[in-house]
Amino acid sequence: MRAPILQFGTSRFLQAHAALFVSEALARDEAMGGIAVVQTTNNPVSRARIAALASGEGYPVRIRGMESGAAVDRGVTGRAIRRAWIADEDWPAIRRAAIEDMRVIVSNTGDTGYRLDERDGAPLLAQTDHVPRSFPAKLLVLLHARWAERAEAPVSLFPCELVANNGDTLRDLVIGLARQWQAEPAFVSWLATHCVWANSLVDRIVSEAIDPVGAVAEPYALWAIERQPRLELPCTHPAIVLTDDLKSFEQLKLFFLNLGHTWLAEQWLVQGRRADETVFEAMNDDAMRASVEAAWWEEVMPVFAAMSLAERAEQYVASVRERFLNPFLRHRLADIAQNHAEKVRRRMVPVVALAQEVGADAGLERLKAVIARVEGA
Repeated sequence: MRAPILQFGTSRFLQAHAALFVSEALARDEAMGGIAVVQTTNNPVSRARIAALASGEGYPVRIRGMESGAAVDRGVTGRAIRRAWIADEDWPAIRRAAIEDMRVIVSNTGDTGYRLDERDGAPLLAQTDHVPRSFPAKLLVLLHARWAERAEAPVSLFPCELVANNGDTLRDLVIGLARQWQAEPAFVSWLATHCVWANSLVDRIVSEAIDPVGAVAEPYALWAIERQPRLELPCTHPAIVLTDDLKSFEQLKLFFLNLGHTWLAEQWLVQGRRADETVFEAMNDDAMRASVEAAWWEEVMPVFAAMSLAERAEQYVASVRERFLNPFLRHRLADIAQNHAEKVRRRMVPVVALAQEVGADAGLERLKAVIARVEGA
């Protein structure tokens, strides 16, 4: 089977998210084809993973958690990956696939994935065997090769990195690099007008890796993608949502799921609770459960109600509560509490600002108290 989806990254998250969606869609004949995956790092763990993926035998994904009020513990097999390459060793094959087969690019390259490397430079555009170091440079070189030989063929890009406006950000980075390298103006225009760069939000807790390849994930999954003309999806799937309002999905996740985690971490810190306490255990403590429910319903929910999003927010809170009550997930509050002050600034301060903007700022005493404590610490 052809592999028109080029995936950068072999993380357990992608194994249990985008790649698994494509696998499940292929079984229903609702995917454009298989996946060719590229490992951008070169270490023993990566090599073992690539070898397992290249075997063609698939990989296990264990789905464990709560779904519709019942505990779920089931196994599925990801079967979408048809080819698996290491960039430093297989670059000519990757370049050829980008020219001949690729219609979609998916990436999840980690926190430093968009960082440039000064060793990369303009000569790479004319070379077929030299491997760029950074992910944006790799992408630029592959897209240049595609443009030079098949400029008319469509290309949709789906960065899954947790970066605001990830599609726009990656597009601007790649175009900026092309201009820095003094690439052909026609190519720079092609990047901006022909390629479709999708902003998207991914949401699934993938808690563990399975050696050498595979993952343990919760039942909940979401891939919210901003609608655009000419956008070509890798597959159709119940967890994929095309939307004209991606911002609301981002706000729901940030202000209920992420804020809820930070709220529990705040109580854990202030109360000096047990070092190994988990989210699940905190949600089964009456006082801790009541405190986060009050933050959700009395402080955050009125903001969404003021934006006419109360029904969606209520449904999302129900899903977050189920995720927090996952008995299989050992999500330690000590881990969530790392970089706590910065998380408060990212997850709570914007709620207060948004509440003022939409006229729902009567209250929020709890969130303001947390912000004041952190800022004054």
